[in-house]
Amino acid sequence: MIGIRFFKADASTYVMKTRAGRVNKAGKGLSFFYNSRTVSIAAIPMNAQEAPFVFNMQTADFQEVRVQGQLSFRVVDAPKTAEILNFTLDRTGTGYVSDDPMKLNERVIRVAQGIIQSRVQARALREVLKDSQAMLQALEVGLDEHKTLDAMGIEVLEVSLTAIKPNPETARALEAEARESILKEADDAIYQRRISSVEQERSIKEAELKTDYSVQQKEQEIAEQRIENGRKLMRGEIETRREEQRAKIESQKVTLTADIEAESERQMLIELRVQNRKQESDADAYGLKAQLEAINTLPAETLKTLVMGQLDSEQLIALAMENLSGNISSIGELNLSPDLLGQVFKKGMRQQ
Repeated sequence: MIGIRFFKADASTYVMKTRAGRVNKAGKGLSFFYNSRTVSIAAIPMNAQEAPFVFNMQTADFQEVRVQGQLSFRVVDAPKTAEILNFTLDRTGTGYVSDDPMKLNERVIRVAQGIIQSRVQARALREVLKDSQAMLQALEVGLDEHKTLDAMGIEVLEVSLTAIKPNPETARALEAEARESILKEADDAIYQRRISSVEQERSIKEAELKTDYSVQQKEQEIAEQRIENGRKLMRGEIETRREEQRAKIESQKVTLTADIEAESERQMLIELRVQNRKQESDADAYGLKAQLEAINTLPAETLKTLVMGQLDSEQLIALAMENLSGNISSIGELNLSPDLLGQVFKKGMRQQ
């Protein structure tokens, strides 16, 4: 028959067959014959769709910024989508009678743009550039809770922000500022490193000075201890010398006492000897006196005879010579024999 066609949908397409304003069939992956003159078919894809976006916006400090990203979504309630958007196929069943299906991505992107725009306009450029993670979270929450998407039966599966960039001139200015900041941070790091090096050197010097001070203290303590030990040794030596001197003095005292006692005994002995000698002298003098008194009573010739009796031959010859010399005037001739003179000379030579 003229106008009778066959329609077959894949498993990811939701099909609604409508006749006279009433839905006869609805579901996924349907296939049927229909009269193109009296039946209209709405085919709504329910598979995931990708929607990349690039938004040029203005921040709170009137700076241009570009937000680039991508989201994926799918239709979860096809009847709701069909009520709002026209997914009716043409009579040939190969295309749509409206461009609403082609604008589905734009509708979802506009919702995302509104969420991002409200956040970008409330912040300065630097905050926006640093706010990517928070913006992504806000975008996810806003898309999940947005009434328009819920009314169209659309579910957002995933959202990603690939770039948030200012215009090239601003980017160069920010890069220069960032570069200067980085250079300043590098300089600060160099200064801090130098300061740290100086601090470390000072710490090392202080540690060395403390060590030297400790060593000097130890050396001073050792020197003081040596001096104290020397003093103790000197005291000990002095005490030893004193003890030796005391002992020596005591020994000398003992020796002196012994010498005094010895001298006293010697003096007593000498006195005793003197007394004895005096007594002996007195005895000798008394004997000599007695002899002299006895001799004085004897005649001269008798004394002379006694004396001559005690003389030896030489003394007798000398005495005779003396008598002869006294009577030399009356002597006519004197003869001396050689034997007599030889005996006298021999005895004299022996005595020499």
